[in-house]
Amino acid sequence: MSELYIRSATLDDLETLLEFEQGVIKAERPLDPFLNKGPLFYYNIPEMIMSKHIHLIVAVSKKELVASGYIRIENSKHYHKNPQHGYIGFMYVKKQFRGQKISGLILKTLKIWAKGKNLKELRLDVYDNNITAMKAYERFGFTKSLVNMRIDI
Repeated sequence: MSELYIRSATLDDLETLLEFEQGVIKAERPLDPFLNKGPLFYYNIPEMIMSKHIHLIVAVSKKELVASGYIRIENSKHYHKNPQHGYIGFMYVKKQFRGQKISGLILKTLKIWAKGKNLKELRLDVYDNNITAMKAYERFGFTKSLVNMRIDI
């Protein structure tokens, strides 16, 4: 992993980031029966790259994009102690690069960016049946907060 580095995403990365987005969706489909059938897109990636309140990053190994993640500055509820927080998403690591702690490096980089923006809190959403992701986030220091529940009617 010594040849691995993190950098901001650029519009030149768009094709690969669109593939990563589909990788996220493919991984989440079996976890979420509420996802719509057919083609899905979660993100407006060009907008994310250009935004001042979003920091989209990629991990690169030997000139190959191998992972991604972003942090977005969001306003907190008026009753929370921190008026704003960083919301983390689009965490994706190519299959052959998993298990190398790349997601931890991405999280660390996003946390540094958030501190530079004077944010005091990070949040993210993870499926409760995605045990691997939950363990990775817990190793980084995240704790469970609120459980979102749904029902078909």
